[in-house]
Amino acid sequence: MIIAQGKIYPSEQQDKILAEADGHINETLAAKTLRAETVISAIDKLGCEIEKGIFDDRINALPVDNPAHYKAMAAEMLSRGFLEYKLETELGGFRNESRPLPENAVKARIMPLGVIFHIAAGNMDGLPAFSLAEGLLTGNVNILKLPQADNGLSVEIIAKLIEYEPELADFIYVFDTPSSDVHAMRKMAALSDGIAVWGGDEAVSATRALAPVGVKLIEWGHKLGFAYISGYSDKERELSELAAHIAATKGLLCSSCQVIYIDTERDGDLEDFCAEFLPILEREVGRRNSVSIGGRAHLSLLRYTDMLEDILGGAPVPRVYKGKDCSLTIGTDSELELSDMLCNVLVKKLPRREILPVLRRKKNYLQTAGLICHDGERAALSDILARSGVVRIMTAGAMSAYFAGEAHDGEYPLRRYTRIVNTE
Repeated sequence: MIIAQGKIYPSEQQDKILAEADGHINETLAAKTLRAETVISAIDKLGCEIEKGIFDDRINALPVDNPAHYKAMAAEMLSRGFLEYKLETELGGFRNESRPLPENAVKARIMPLGVIFHIAAGNMDGLPAFSLAEGLLTGNVNILKLPQADNGLSVEIIAKLIEYEPELADFIYVFDTPSSDVHAMRKMAALSDGIAVWGGDEAVSATRALAPVGVKLIEWGHKLGFAYISGYSDKERELSELAAHIAATKGLLCSSCQVIYIDTERDGDLEDFCAEFLPILEREVGRRNSVSIGGRAHLSLLRYTDMLEDILGGAPVPRVYKGKDCSLTIGTDSELELSDMLCNVLVKKLPRREILPVLRRKKNYLQTAGLICHDGERAALSDILARSGVVRIMTAGAMSAYFAGEAHDGEYPLRRYTRIVNTE
C-alpha cells in the first residue's frame, strides 16, 4: 500500500508514482512551507484520538505485554506539550527566526534539510510514524519506506494524520517497498537530501551503498543496553524493577538489558546473584504474556546448537540458570554482546576499574545503562559510564522509558534533519 499526495494507492503503482515524484516534490519545495504549529496541531489531535480509543483494535492486537501502557505512551509522545518541549529543547530559540551574526550583516536561519528518506525498522510498532513526525516537525518532505514487519498500523496512523490536516499531504510519501527492490530504493534515495536509516549493521551498510554521493546519512543503528550492579540502595525493589524491565521488553529494544554486569572479580558472586535473581525474574516473566511455543522452540534449538559448537570447539561451556520462559547465563568473559533475548540474559563480571576499556571496545553500539548502586556512588559511576560512551544512564526499571526532550542515541534528531542558511 502506498500513500502519495494524500491518496492511497495499491503497491503496483509504485513505479509510476516514483517517476512523477520528482516534479511534485520540486513544486512543494518551491512554493510551500510547512509550519511547526500546523504539524503539532495535527499530531496532537491524533494523540487525543488514540487516547480516546480510535486505534484500540490495532493496539490490542500488537505483540506487546501491556497494550494500555503502549497506548498511553503513544498518546503522550504525540501530545502538544511533548512536541513543543521537543522542539524547544532540540532547536531552541533559533527556530523560526533569523538572527544577525555579530559585527556583520549576514543573517542565519534554520531550514529543512529538504527531502528525508526514512528507512524504518520493524522492532517497534509505530516507530515509522514517529520518524515521519520528526521529519514533518522540521518542515521536510518525507519519503517513508515501511518495514516488511509493519502490520498496517503505520499506514492507518499516517492516513488519519493527513485527514486531520490536508496541508500535510504534499509532504508525505509512504511506500511498502521490500528492501530487496534495490532499483526502487535507489530512486527514493536519489530524490532525497538526507536518508534516515533505522536498523542493524546490515541495513546501515546497505543504505551506504545505495546513497548518492553528498546525501546526508542519518544512521540510527542497533544499540546495546546493559545493567550495572555495584551494591544496592533498596535491593528488593531494584532487582524487581530490573526483572520487570527484562520481562516487559524481552530484549527486543536497543535500550533493553542484554547483559547484567556485576562489580566483582569473583565467579562465586555471579553464581550467588543468579541464584537470587532467577526466581525474581521468573516471577515477573510469569506476570506477562509469554513467548509463543514456536519462539521458545526456535530459541532452544539455537542455544543447543551453540552449546554443541562450543563443546566441539573446545570452548568452556557457560553455566545456565534455567527458569520458566527465562534464563540467566554466566558469561566467561566481560564483553558486551547481544543476549539470546526473550528474557534470556547474560551475567558477567565487570570490576569498575575495567568499565571504560571493556565498554570502549563496543563504543559504536553503546546506548543505555541501567545503574544499580549505593546512592553515594551514583554520581561517580554515572561519570565513568558516560566517559566510556554510554548515552543513557537510567535506573534499571526505567531503561526503556521515554521522556520529553530526550536525545536519541546521544543526539537530537531534529538538528540532524535541518540545515543552517546564511544570507547577506
